[in-house]
Amino acid sequence: MWDYTDKVMDHFKNPRNVGEIKDADGTGQVGSLICGDALKLTIKVNKETEVIEDVKFQTFGCASAIASSSILTEMVKGKTLEEALKITNRDIAEALGSLPEEKMHCSVMGMEALDAAVKSYRQGGAPVIFEQEPGTNIVCHCFNVSEQAIIQAIHNNNLKTVEDVTHFTKAGGACGKCKEEIGRILSKVLSCEVPSAPKEEKKKPYAEMTIVEKIKAVEEVLNTDIKPKLNLDGGSVELTDINGNIVTVKLLGMCGGCMNAGATLKGFVEKTLREKISQDIEVKQA
Repeated sequence: MWDYTDKVMDHFKNPRNVGEIKDADGTGQVGSLICGDALKLTIKVNKETEVIEDVKFQTFGCASAIASSSILTEMVKGKTLEEALKITNRDIAEALGSLPEEKMHCSVMGMEALDAAVKSYRQGGAPVIFEQEPGTNIVCHCFNVSEQAIIQAIHNNNLKTVEDVTHFTKAGGACGKCKEEIGRILSKVLSCEVPSAPKEEKKKPYAEMTIVEKIKAVEEVLNTDIKPKLNLDGGSVELTDINGNIVTVKLLGMCGGCMNAGATLKGFVEKTLREKISQDIEVKQA
């Protein structure tokens, strides 16, 4: 049995906004019953503000598919179309507290259905079925997954293995004949032999972030880029405070009592935070 969070189970057992808006302004569909997962999303849009005033879904699939669709409707309601389109499959999974890696494609399906619904609205309201752009190289014919979709999934979700790609896109999850090609694409992407997928949005400048956003950004760099390297020498670091551009941290373990603590603080911790977030950041020791 899958290890589902309480929030996933809540949205599975008590899905929100189920059904269909009869006079919908946009209708998006993705998947097929043959493939095992299908989702239909209908939206009602304020023509003057382009705010999504109502949204409903109908889905055929597992608990993850139902929960992902349900929470997506809550996430987009009240947002403008542009704001809603910025929601990624990772945002959907995080809103649920997490999804099993093998079920991440369910969150991707919600993102694709929303994209189709917005396209439907902008084209006059006729239903739109999400599909790959004409002329694209289809790698997985069982699930109609293109090379570009695989490349984008690899970049957006930091995928490392063919199994990861299958979890996020379903490509290779049926007959398996395309797994060799997926492996070649993965190798090219990881070795930077193909262009990166387009970035979805420009990062907000550090000066414009809220305190919560600053904490999240700093913690992410600490956990991803700084702590692993300090751990190699028996040390670590933790965030203690943020006041404007001043980030206060505490060096731990071997780093805490090291004679070179000052150099580590400025030459590594501060330097990395400036490179990853903002050149205005100044790091101080707690």
